[in-house]
Amino acid sequence: MPAIPYVPSDISEPRELVSAIRQRRGGTLLNLDRMLLHSPPFAEGWNQFLGAVRSRLDLPLRLRELAICAVGHLNGAEYEVFQHAPVFLSAGGTSEQLQALRDPLQAATDTRLFDATERLVLQATIALTRDVKIPGELLDAARRTLGDDRQVVELMGVIAAYNMVSRFLVALQVEPE
Repeated sequence: MPAIPYVPSDISEPRELVSAIRQRRGGTLLNLDRMLLHSPPFAEGWNQFLGAVRSRLDLPLRLRELAICAVGHLNGAEYEVFQHAPVFLSAGGTSEQLQALRDPLQAATDTRLFDATERLVLQATIALTRDVKIPGELLDAARRTLGDDRQVVELMGVIAAYNMVSRFLVALQVEPE
């Protein structure tokens, strides 16, 4: 049970906002949206920001989703993993990798399942999620590996954004559909 009841699934107001969210979601409202819509200004900002994070970054989708799934596991956000695991798989991740992500610390050292870039993404995800800081040597490695400061910024932003998402989901006990 959610900590606060969801707004009704047939909510229609504020019309422009609800329509924008439904359009981004393929016509439906997720439980997350139904929680966010308790505060239309918050839901609007969330929809715009996370919409950009999900669809307008240069960082490869597979790496974004790898980080998002790892954040979900690190923070115990079942909903986040439930929503993003299929996207990770469709972006080229494997079922075996997805299973390994249940233990992100172990996955970050697994040279059989994860290549050097993926392990770097996992190490950055763990550091930013657990310690809020990225050690200088890890940031330097990210800059060398990703080869583009924009992608480094986007990686840190994805990790930070989905830490926000997971904390919201866990705090309000948002359930998978």
